[in-house]
Amino acid sequence: MPDARAGDGARAGGRARADDGARAGAEIRTGGTARPGTGGGPGRLLVAVYAVFALAAGARAGVQIATRFSDAPVAYALSAFAAAVYVLATVALARGGRTSFRVAVAACSIELAGVLVVGTLSVADPAAFPDETVWSGFGRGYGFVPLVLPVAGLLWLRRTARQGGGPVAGGGRPVGGGE
Repeated sequence: MPDARAGDGARAGGRARADDGARAGAEIRTGGTARPGTGGGPGRLLVAVYAVFALAAGARAGVQIATRFSDAPVAYALSAFAAAVYVLATVALARGGRTSFRVAVAACSIELAGVLVVGTLSVADPAAFPDETVWSGFGRGYGFVPLVLPVAGLLWLRRTARQGGGPVAGGGRPVGGGE
């Protein structure tokens, strides 16, 4: 019988730990194999797109801040903030587990709120943003991917929470049920 303190994620009775990307006991309910966490399966593509956007937003913000920060400090700071959110979402989506699930939900939610608020403000008052940010015009400069990406991320998180043994009603519960 495996030791509950073992570093392999096993518990006595053959149940998986709640922080391994799948709900505890999911492998028993799914016929012996736990389903992939947030970074498995199609989630890999989502993680890859987030990683590309983290690099793109970070590089753009770095160049803008280093060369012309005084031209549009708010816009360039927002680009840097967007890059940090993309990095956080990338890591959290790739890792899986209860804490990473919660961090990924928060990062995707902040990203969605940011693109909606900045997008609305940049369309309503273009003078407020003398230069584009990643989220300006709802991500127009990036093919509107910044608007679609957090929605896709939140939907993927909801799906993986359900697959991991979460209830169909009230989905989006973190791995382990938040008990």
